[in-house]
Amino acid sequence: MKFFVDTAEIDDIAELNALGMVDGVTTNPSLIMKSGRDILEVTREICALIDGPVSAEVVALNAEDMIAEGRKLAQIADNIAVKVPLTWDGLKTCKTLTAEGIMVNVTLCFSANQALLAAKAGATFISPFVGRLDDINVDGMELIAEIRQIYDNYGFDTQILVASIRSVEHVTQSALIGADVATIPPAVIRKLAGHVLTDKGLEGFMKDWAKTGQKIL
Repeated sequence: MKFFVDTAEIDDIAELNALGMVDGVTTNPSLIMKSGRDILEVTREICALIDGPVSAEVVALNAEDMIAEGRKLAQIADNIAVKVPLTWDGLKTCKTLTAEGIMVNVTLCFSANQALLAAKAGATFISPFVGRLDDINVDGMELIAEIRQIYDNYGFDTQILVASIRSVEHVTQSALIGADVATIPPAVIRKLAGHVLTDKGLEGFMKDWAKTGQKIL
């Protein structure tokens, strides 16, 4: 499963990229706002830093303006994936931009039927939001399983990009189900390395090592 980093913070992206943990990056208006950076400037910097897809989101609500914004964002770099909402106008935009050879990430997906429409419109990525479904007591991972089955049934090329990940369990379940990509906040990626037994084992090793009185360096 590919790891995309869900952030617009350059330092986090650079650190994780150096460890080989970054296959792509996703941003959205909220993340751009949090970074305090100009959208075109920070997106260009991210695209120069990594080779994989970088999702940059349109903010218009009608297809004509979405298409215009998408074309402008796509001019930033060859690895831009234009992010559009899963609305009727978003699907129109997806169809148009895909036909022009631009990668499209259809976001804010909350149902299998929406995912089916996005695939038929030619989306490169579909972004189901599992955390936001969990917030309303709906099993977000069940949606991922449904989309996986539908896409496999009909051979759709659209990649399932699990979004709104809140926990390490979301990452595990995404991988078990067979999602193509998980876009993960940096803090959650770092938590994947942790385990209480790892910490306990390391503590025991260090105590025993101290008793030897030895040094390696």
